[in-house]
Amino acid sequence: MRILLAPMEGVVDPYMRELLTRIGGYDGCVTEFLRVTRGRVPRRNILRICPEISTGGRTASGIPVTVQLLGGDAEAMALNAGIIAGMGAPGIDLNFGCPSKQVNANDGGAILLKKPERIYAIVAAVRQAVPDTTPVSAKIRLGVDDTALALENAHAVEDGGADFITVHARTRADGYRAPARWEWLAAVNEALSIPVTANGDIRSVEEYWRCREMSGCEDVMIGRAAVGRPDLALQIRYAQQQRQAKALHWQEVRDLMLQLGEQMAEGMESRHVATRLKQWLTYLKQEYREAVDCFEQLRRLRTFEEMVAAIRP
Repeated sequence: MRILLAPMEGVVDPYMRELLTRIGGYDGCVTEFLRVTRGRVPRRNILRICPEISTGGRTASGIPVTVQLLGGDAEAMALNAGIIAGMGAPGIDLNFGCPSKQVNANDGGAILLKKPERIYAIVAAVRQAVPDTTPVSAKIRLGVDDTALALENAHAVEDGGADFITVHARTRADGYRAPARWEWLAAVNEALSIPVTANGDIRSVEEYWRCREMSGCEDVMIGRAAVGRPDLALQIRYAQQQRQAKALHWQEVRDLMLQLGEQMAEGMESRHVATRLKQWLTYLKQEYREAVDCFEQLRRLRTFEEMVAAIRP
């Protein structure tokens, strides 16, 4: 019954992974995608996406961080997967789910779901390139414009040698609009012999149980809701143990926001820190009423120092 933290480009970076895994409940994380085109990706790019490689491939809380690769060239994907596994990454994940038009136009992400044979070729090449002890996984959607190839794509991942698959229960055309089609996860789960991780619309403990019941999946991956509700994974973990965790109050979340800013400020310009914290507030507004007022209070401030002065008494 694993709980995984989903990758979110420009949102769930090393700083956010450290904060959320410190709060607790997670069994693993996946990085933002590392774009692979041709040849070898520079080492500095790998370490920028996953600095945790330098500390055993784990966050400071000891949670393993899998590196996600995105690209359509099987040879290049395999080359870089082998290099990254050799650097000590705990796992390699393959992104066949990104719906971005720019990414798809450059032969990456969900557009590959139109060609199950290409999914198979990439997974098989990566599986062959990394040690047997390095888990290989893939994340897919139900399809591009419809679900016609959903099972065929899932089988391509399994037949290519992946250890498990994560399925975002929407098509590319669906974007991130609700509702996620958890009933389709049940069909995929029944068709495959490898574990299927459910993803999409798991925003509460109640929705976690409903997703599990409808999909039959024991493992889940949460993304946007994890950012909007920082203790969601911990709440789910306690519920699995038939216990109840005390929910984070706004004051605690506000303090976490300032802690995150202080960590970011060590390696980031103050104005960029301010932008990132405002971005986080847009997610927190969905869960905390107080975040709406906080965002209005801070929206015109340009630096982290100004934000601290405005928030702290």
